[in-house]
Amino acid sequence: MAEINAALVKELREKTGAGMMECKNALVETAGDLAAAEKLLKEKGLAALAKRSDRATNAGRVFIGRNAAGSAVTLVEITCETDFVSRNPDFIAMGEELAGKALESGADASDPGLNGMVAELATKIRENMALKRLVTVKAGSGECLASYLHGEGEIGVAVRCAVDKPADEGTKAFVHSLALHVAAFNPLAPDRSKIDAGYLAEQREIFAKQMEQDEKLAGKPENVLKGILEGKVNKHLAEICLLDQGYVKDEKRTVAQALADESKRSGAKLGIVEYVYFKVGT
Repeated sequence: MAEINAALVKELREKTGAGMMECKNALVETAGDLAAAEKLLKEKGLAALAKRSDRATNAGRVFIGRNAAGSAVTLVEITCETDFVSRNPDFIAMGEELAGKALESGADASDPGLNGMVAELATKIRENMALKRLVTVKAGSGECLASYLHGEGEIGVAVRCAVDKPADEGTKAFVHSLALHVAAFNPLAPDRSKIDAGYLAEQREIFAKQMEQDEKLAGKPENVLKGILEGKVNKHLAEICLLDQGYVKDEKRTVAQALADESKRSGAKLGIVEYVYFKVGT
């Protein structure tokens, strides 16, 4: 009887796409004979997952694991073939458990155990699934963390802010509202300094071409055209940069102004350190 170790189980799983426990059980039943175990899994239909591995997984769900202290969150996107499966109670339970395990262990999206959980359920439900991405965000000393899950897990967001004194309930609520804002507006960058120069040059070129085709601008002086172009660029930056966007709870104020107002209210210096935005299928 061949030794049934983790490497043998992994090899069988890669050959068949069946779950880890199914592979181990098949190897035990066939006394460690890899070829016989593979045949057994095929006979039981547990290798069917491999046949579906090329099917698109454009549906799915975002899950968020949170620790009790509220100082760390893990965002996980698990994809599947259909919305029907994304609402399956087993799929939801598996995703929530996986997010919790990932947070506790600090594992990333390549972790064999986490991927094994997904593959095992995919075998059971008989639909292709994948652990698409996973990010853990931790708040250090002098920081406040909030997360938000939209709808049925279509969008998941985490926002980490620096605050130079213990955050009161008002500040915690404000940071949570920033997570709502990111979910609603999906900013490309936190501020203008983080916009890629190549992207900005491309947008400037697009606006310039559009202006060339605008008959109303024909014959305008060069300095006027330059001013119009810069105005278009600035308007675009205000739409895609988090600090320049109209704040979700009061769009007459920018997020930068809302931050300043909250800092004044709380007496604490507040600033956005990072945000993470997951949307299923993007």
